Amino acid sequence: MSGKDRALILWFDEVGSGDTPLVGGKNANLGELTKAGIPVPPGFAVTAYAYKKFITETGIAEKIYKTIRETVSGRRSPKSYEEASRKVRSLIEATEPPEEVVKAIKEAYRKLCERVGKEVFVAVRSSATAEDLAEASFAGQQETYLNVKGEDEVVRKVVKCWSSLFTPRAIFYREQKGFRHEDVLISVGVQMMVDAKSAGVMFTLNPVTGDRNQIVIESSWGLGESVVSGSVTPDEFIVDKETLRIIERRISEKTVERIRDPKTGETIEVEVPPERRKTPSLTDEEVVKLAELGR
Repeated sequence: MSGKDRALILWFDEVGSGDTPLVGGKNANLGELTKAGIPVPPGFAVTAYAYKKFITETGIAEKIYKTIRETVSGRRSPKSYEEASRKVRSLIEATEPPEEVVKAIKEAYRKLCERVGKEVFVAVRSSATAEDLAEASFAGQQETYLNVKGEDEVVRKVVKCWSSLFTPRAIFYREQKGFRHEDVLISVGVQMMVDAKSAGVMFTLNPVTGDRNQIVIESSWGLGESVVSGSVTPDEFIVDKETLRIIERRISEKTVERIRDPKTGETIEVEVPPERRKTPSLTDEEVVKLAELGR
């Protein structure tokens, strides 16, 4: 193993598309975006090696896989997957990670805070090593925690992300696709939060028609969780990739948004004031600026 293969922490600017086995698909892609000069909020990956070190050095690896085999084998009902998930996740979350791993996570979070100049809120995001593959998409099966602050809380949320490798859906999907549970590891991204006015998703081709000459941007008020969870119908802007002209816009009525509670710092869902519900969540200038980055 190289030094990189045995790293517990890798920063986004240290990884790229070839590092999926180390940091998972999500973190590898964030590394590619960082290298391409896209303004990506800074952050780091707690590597798949750190997770493997956790389950092997604490002796829980075999217990995890044995629990799944004994609970699911022969039954394969929704209840059996739920029971296996509950047992495995409880085991992981009750197990103290190795001191070396905890120290590495805390040191990296402190360095991120130093880099930004203050103690920052972060998103703690699962990134499985079998994510974003051509033959199987594991996206959305593990958990993400927003507006996390403080080194102890970051460590707690990393452990929760590790345990989310064993949600009922994830266990079932791996078995359906023929992936051995032992072969799928998990990395966790820790990334500075943006207290967003609006957020969403940009597609660098039209996902409906396949037109490569169009960029499609979907957005809504507040954090992007509202868009990706489907709790709102987002605004949609279609931009001509060559001219950067907005050729279509559909403005939806956006009744809720997820924001950071100014008092507690936690993510909350609130009603959008009536006067903003049918207002575009992005200005034309913002749409064009995003499209410039996307093309």
